[in-house]
Amino acid sequence: VQLQASGGGLVQAGGSLRLSCAASGRTFSSYAVGWFRQAPGKEREFVAGITRGGGSTRYADSVQGRFTIARDNDKNTVYLQMNSLKPEDTAVYYCAANLKLVPRTTAYEYDYWGQGTQVTVSS
Repeated sequence: VQLQASGGGLVQAGGSLRLSCAASGRTFSSYAVGWFRQAPGKEREFVAGITRGGGSTRYADSVQGRFTIARDNDKNTVYLQMNSLKPEDTAVYYCAANLKLVPRTTAYEYDYWGQGTQVTVSS
């Protein structure tokens, strides 16, 4: 599967953005998908994940209650709605996929990665 992330941009603190992860291939519904982010000088960290059918999600504590992950398998797309953005959310955001039953929180467990989209939150 090939992934392409989009939707990043510059937003003021407290604002919102919606990221999209578009996938190629007819078996997208077989993949769990995760969003990760990486700020300059920091390790890539898990943000949110969703199961194959979209029935279960998980979030990093730092974004719980502010971010929402969802998917539309008919459109081969996973979304990350980000509200109440903070300057510390500034990072390159990546989507990733694997064939696990549940979304994992470590980057090495994902086999396929999108190219990343920059999110910058100004104070």
